[in-house]
Amino acid sequence: MNLFSQNKPKADPKQIRQIKNWVYRVLEVDSSIPISISQLACKEPGCPPIETVIAVMTTPIKQYKIHKAVNDIDELDICGLS
Repeated sequence: MNLFSQNKPKADPKQIRQIKNWVYRVLEVDSSIPISISQLACKEPGCPPIETVIAVMTTPIKQYKIHKAVNDIDELDICGLS
C-alpha cells in the first residue's frame, strides 16, 4: 500500500495555461498579476472528489472554486466566475 499515491487525474500544463489565459481575459485581470491554479482531491463528506482552485494574487487574494478537474474546465466555467 502506497500512502503517498494520489488518485486524482494529472493536470495538463497546456490546460493550466489556457485556464489562466481565460481568467486574465474574462475577469479582466492585469497581466502583471500572478494566477495560481491548484487541483485538489477532497475526502470530506459532501465535498466533490476533485475541485480546481483559482487564486488571483491581488490584495486581498481573490479565490474561485470549480468542482471539476483542471482537464475538464472550459471557457464557460470561467465565464461563470464573473
